[in-house]
Amino acid sequence: MIKLNTLTYAFRSKIRDRAVLPCIVLTLIFLLSPKNLFAQEPPRREIDIDAFIQNLIADPSEEADYSELYESLFALYADPIDINKATRDELAALMLLSEKQLNSFFKYREQLGPLISLYELQAIPDFDLAAIYRLLPFVTAHSRTLSLAESLKNPSQHFLIVRSGKLLEKQKGFLPADSGSTASRYNGKPVYGYLKYRNSRAGVYSYGFAMEKDAGEVWWHWNAKRQILGSDFSSFHVQIMNQGKIKNLIIGDYQMQAGQGLVMAAGFSLGKGAEVISSTYRSTLGLKPYTSALESNFFRGAAATFSLSKHFELTTFYSYTKRDATVNDAKDDREHIASSLPVTGYHRTAGERDKHNNLLEQNIGMHLLFKLPSKAGQLGFTWLNTGYDIKLQKRNAAYNRYEFSGKHNLVVGLHGDYRWQNIHFFGEAARSKSGGYGAIAGLIAALGKKFDLSFLGRHYDRNFHTFYGNAIAEATRPINETGGYAGFRYAPDRRWKLSAYYDYFKFPWLKYLVDAPSKGYDYYFHILWKPNKRFNAYALYHQKKKQRNAPSDSANEDGLVSTIRKTATINVEYEKPLRFSLKTRLQSGNLAYVKISKSNGFTLLQDVSWQFPRLELSARLAYFKTDDYDSRQYVYEKDMLYAFSIPAYYDAGTRHYLMARYAVSKNMKLWLRWSQTRYANLDKISSGLNEIQGDKRSELKAQVMYQF
Repeated sequence: MIKLNTLTYAFRSKIRDRAVLPCIVLTLIFLLSPKNLFAQEPPRREIDIDAFIQNLIADPSEEADYSELYESLFALYADPIDINKATRDELAALMLLSEKQLNSFFKYREQLGPLISLYELQAIPDFDLAAIYRLLPFVTAHSRTLSLAESLKNPSQHFLIVRSGKLLEKQKGFLPADSGSTASRYNGKPVYGYLKYRNSRAGVYSYGFAMEKDAGEVWWHWNAKRQILGSDFSSFHVQIMNQGKIKNLIIGDYQMQAGQGLVMAAGFSLGKGAEVISSTYRSTLGLKPYTSALESNFFRGAAATFSLSKHFELTTFYSYTKRDATVNDAKDDREHIASSLPVTGYHRTAGERDKHNNLLEQNIGMHLLFKLPSKAGQLGFTWLNTGYDIKLQKRNAAYNRYEFSGKHNLVVGLHGDYRWQNIHFFGEAARSKSGGYGAIAGLIAALGKKFDLSFLGRHYDRNFHTFYGNAIAEATRPINETGGYAGFRYAPDRRWKLSAYYDYFKFPWLKYLVDAPSKGYDYYFHILWKPNKRFNAYALYHQKKKQRNAPSDSANEDGLVSTIRKTATINVEYEKPLRFSLKTRLQSGNLAYVKISKSNGFTLLQDVSWQFPRLELSARLAYFKTDDYDSRQYVYEKDMLYAFSIPAYYDAGTRHYLMARYAVSKNMKLWLRWSQTRYANLDKISSGLNEIQGDKRSELKAQVMYQF
């Protein structure tokens, strides 16, 4: 890509005649790079979406599910944002631009109008080539808006995916029961199945469906009363956008993202991690179709966003869906009670199938958004009313004393953000029916081109109940927690980048396996060296200290003990574009019960990928050794499109996989993946019905994608 200097900006600032302006910009392009004279747009970069996400989650956690993040990022790559219509929240959600760069872009677009070409990004103050290269795969610049009829004839996404796989070793659940035994077994075959279809045009329409069954589940199961339609899980949606006053309309499965996620939060969130600045702010993205195969945390019904005026938007929605629940057997005219809401999505045995979609949940909600006339910020009000047909009441335990109990919950919230120069302030406060409050507030500051800061404070009462909230928290839910976060990023030049954060948290009430109020801290350092486009290396160190009950076999059985988990990683990558890539990673970690015990582990792995005209091969060889499961290592693995894998390495042994992607034709692609883990000290793997006799676990998967 050519590099335009600030003269382009000066020319555009002085010239308001849009008929003359294109000639000047194209003349500059011609003078600086004649070979690009006839290119309306720079060639769209092919990126390795797996590598892109791995950089965002450099230190994976067992407490997070990144599947929705993966799907959201790939959807953005497959259906890029029109940069001439993108809102600030939409661009901020990419987590690719700093606060200063966002300010520069919107100031440029406001003063000079839509970009003629993506080449013009080089003329924007504070944009460097590194930032532009990161941004290009996710954006486009359309000269005009297509009508709905035109878009239906020219979709940007139109594909069908079929995927299947199975473990090659037999699990106990698929073996015949012993003679006279009443033990349960899996009802279905040991084959995983997945089907997905989607047809869409970014900013105009989308429709599609997905069907999935896990190994051990029955493939064809029909129970309309429980919303089980053929496969174990099925999902569908129809969406139209930007049609007059209707900004967004979805029928089927959807999610809602508003404010900082206290009341309603879609799956696009990193939380604490390698992106220490941008991830502290949650963009208000509004309604989005739900296209994941995860079987929880979505609405099913109808939703619409209306443009009431230039500054007001109103979103209303209704959801009628069934959830998995553990329901007691009502005897002696006692009331049915749901004691838990499982989210594993497994329905393989008779007991698991009894819990499948047996709880009715209805949601009515609204979101009113006011955009300040100054364009410096916005205010929003959220309201969500949730009702169940069976009373929810967790089992009688001290740590459950303040958990939700009943059939009805109402949560309301107020959120807002405001930008002053290069500082972005944001926050949200909410109250649930129980009287519990939740609040989160923070700021992101760009101190010049080299230094960025972020601060975040949060407080969630022990009786604050939000079922669809997913605000930043140390725990898996925003409840019973107070904390403070500070992050910074320093980039002295384009080759070096240092990132770090520190987070302090405390839990005023008891938690599972923590029989007293507790506290802890979490800090993280990440240094990246990228001397050129082909080579990069980074090192990270992560330490987390928390309190929990002492191990039952220790001398200190009364009170809490401190646990410290440490992770250190060195990662080196070299890539020759469109040819091959190499990655070497050394990762070590330990978990210590202070003054009681310590468990150590490490992983050493080598990844390699080769690219040929129609074939891509990817392989990994990893060696791991841990003292026990406490020091297990989580490592991201490359998988086939729309699949995600972060297995846990524990005990001692090797892990390897080989994956091939072959372009059968222009429209059809085929994936084949084989993976295997071999253990040195185990003669059986896992437990219960998942138990495998032997020292290895192997999996074979295949996928076909047809693009219409």
